[in-house]
Amino acid sequence: MQPNPLRIGTRGSALALAQAHETRDRLMAAHGLADEAFEIVVIKTSGDRIQDRPLSEVGGKGLFTKEIEEALLDKRIDIAVHSSKDMPTHLPDGLALTAFLPREDVRDAFLSPKATSLNDLPEGAVIGSSSLRRQAMIKRIRPDIDVVMYRGNLQTRLRKLAEGEVDATLLAAAGLNRLGLEQEITSLLDTNDFLPAVGQGAICIESRENDAATLSMLAAIHDPDTQIRLDAERAFLAVLDGSCRTPIGGLATLDGGRLHFKGIVLKPDGSEAHEAEETGAVEDAVKIGVSVGEALKERMGPSFLAET
Repeated sequence: MQPNPLRIGTRGSALALAQAHETRDRLMAAHGLADEAFEIVVIKTSGDRIQDRPLSEVGGKGLFTKEIEEALLDKRIDIAVHSSKDMPTHLPDGLALTAFLPREDVRDAFLSPKATSLNDLPEGAVIGSSSLRRQAMIKRIRPDIDVVMYRGNLQTRLRKLAEGEVDATLLAAAGLNRLGLEQEITSLLDTNDFLPAVGQGAICIESRENDAATLSMLAAIHDPDTQIRLDAERAFLAVLDGSCRTPIGGLATLDGGRLHFKGIVLKPDGSEAHEAEETGAVEDAVKIGVSVGEALKERMGPSFLAET
């Protein structure tokens, strides 16, 4: 089916490689191919190189995709495997998100050797997190807690926690599950209280829009339900011009032919938050995401995002 190996572009972290291997394994099973039919190409991104500053200060989430997308456009790779939450809302011309794998657990995981939950941490405890959304939501629930920047891949963050650099951290449950590290989770945060990042738990595959052969291969592993949910979430994010500089959370869920979406925008210090939600037909996923985004924009007023 594929005269040359299908080249799968990915970042080089253990989690990124696990996601690339999952994509390869699903394609192997769907098409009856051996692993020789695929080549995993590791690409170092700006986000991987910059470890000493918050991403919000140096360009936001596009730092994890720019070099990989350049390789796609230059035809050095055939597909790119990403964490959906890393994807900017606007993609380069000629590229598209053309497949989504079945979504993993969307929740944030609380990890700590000192407490069983966020609420059980002692006053003045230190939590490490590089996510503005998590920082703001932690502050909203526990304004007494000190939140410090916490960059590095998942294994680095676990090591820092074990060495006592912080009292606790929050990580995506999906990443821990994909690496077989679910035993590290102390507890899981309820999405009713702690909305995840847009796209959290979902692996997306980016490819060239005009690459018919590759699109045909990907169709066999595409999960339509995940795409419907992500369509709503990404439409919501696009309305708010969301980036790593804005604490935003959003989650779409499906129940039969109905889609429910809830979104939140916060001040970075958690002192103010606005939430909105809407339910409608799955066919209206994008419309629902846009509607919730516009409702939040109206409630916040023109100065809210500028102040963040």
